[in-house]
Amino acid sequence: MKFAHLADVHIGSWRDAKLSDLSTQAFELAMERCMRIPVDFILISGDLFNTPLPSIDRLSRVVQKLKQIQEKGIRTYAIPGSHDYSPSGKTLIDVLEHAGLLINVVKGTVAEGTLNLTFTVDAETGVKITGLLGKRAALEKTYYEHLNLEALEHEPGFKIFMFHSAIAELMEHGLQFSTTLPLSVFPKGFDYYAGGHVHIIRNREYAPYGRIVYPGPVFPANFSELEELGGGGFFLYLDGDVTYERILLHPVHSIMIDAQHKSPEWVAAALREHLQGKEFFKTIVTIRVTGCLGSGSPGDIPFQSIIKEFYEKGAYFVMRNTLQLSSAEFKEVAVAREGTEDVEERIIAEHADQLHIKTIDPERIEALVHAFMRRLSIEKGEGENQTTFEQRVKKDTIHILEQERLI
Repeated sequence: MKFAHLADVHIGSWRDAKLSDLSTQAFELAMERCMRIPVDFILISGDLFNTPLPSIDRLSRVVQKLKQIQEKGIRTYAIPGSHDYSPSGKTLIDVLEHAGLLINVVKGTVAEGTLNLTFTVDAETGVKITGLLGKRAALEKTYYEHLNLEALEHEPGFKIFMFHSAIAELMEHGLQFSTTLPLSVFPKGFDYYAGGHVHIIRNREYAPYGRIVYPGPVFPANFSELEELGGGGFFLYLDGDVTYERILLHPVHSIMIDAQHKSPEWVAAALREHLQGKEFFKTIVTIRVTGCLGSGSPGDIPFQSIIKEFYEKGAYFVMRNTLQLSSAEFKEVAVAREGTEDVEERIIAEHADQLHIKTIDPERIEALVHAFMRRLSIEKGEGENQTTFEQRVKKDTIHILEQERLI
């Protein structure tokens, strides 16, 4: 028996067009490798797409590749992840299932407050697959709390449980997630637990559960992941052996500069040292500069000209991160490697007191920032055009200001 396990493909991630296309390329390459082996079936443990409504061209490429997989006799099983859902709760995973391109294995019934999952049986191998979807802020926890564990554990045969959640026991080495699930809420005795959501690479046995696997992203989805992972990949299960299949579309060269008590001129010289005698053909270059400058300001560092030199050396893409760079004149907000929600929560709590609005009590300022964040993070509704969406956001924002008597 042979199968592939992918998760967190995030088709359409990254704002820049060059980087955004790499997630799609990585998915296509993963599918081609699966066809070459060939595997019996493929598992996609959530977040196939980075947004509930991906662009037509990216959706078309995904559909084309899934169609090729299907024509090779390879089945695809999937679960929705936290990024796959639209504001109305719908997901393109269901659309792809209706088109016959994959099977959403999240199926079951509710009786007297108990969730009874049903197994999807792979016709050729007899493998039994089930699982639960993932939602933002671990809202899927409610499903686990009402899960009929006994029925799942007593089911005979080779069993796979797919999930899109952070398991507390696997969050180590400083990884911080405000929303995790304990391993105790999962059914015991499965042969393979196909995880997603947490962009880490893990393959471990946990008695009396089984092999719990996180394949990480198919392509890194943010700056830190490019630094730490360099590339993406997925796991292959080949007749009992589980191996990691790496996908490296472009080499990554990461530069980290500690500018503590240094001058802008020193930082520029340190960056240019990395250019000496090197070529960066088709390389993604990440530049992270941290610390508090001893003189001058971050704006005095000639980043643009230095980045241009990297491109002249053949770099595919160059990006910089100066979120942890500050000066004596201006202390910039430092952002650690956390989830988006955690970062927003921490920044608001730590820096709300820097906002001085005479007409609002200090304790109300944090609540006001939260209100603005909620309004500005809403997504466009299904069937809503851009003009209507912008008018709705503007109206909601004005309403907040009117309530606080700021306009």
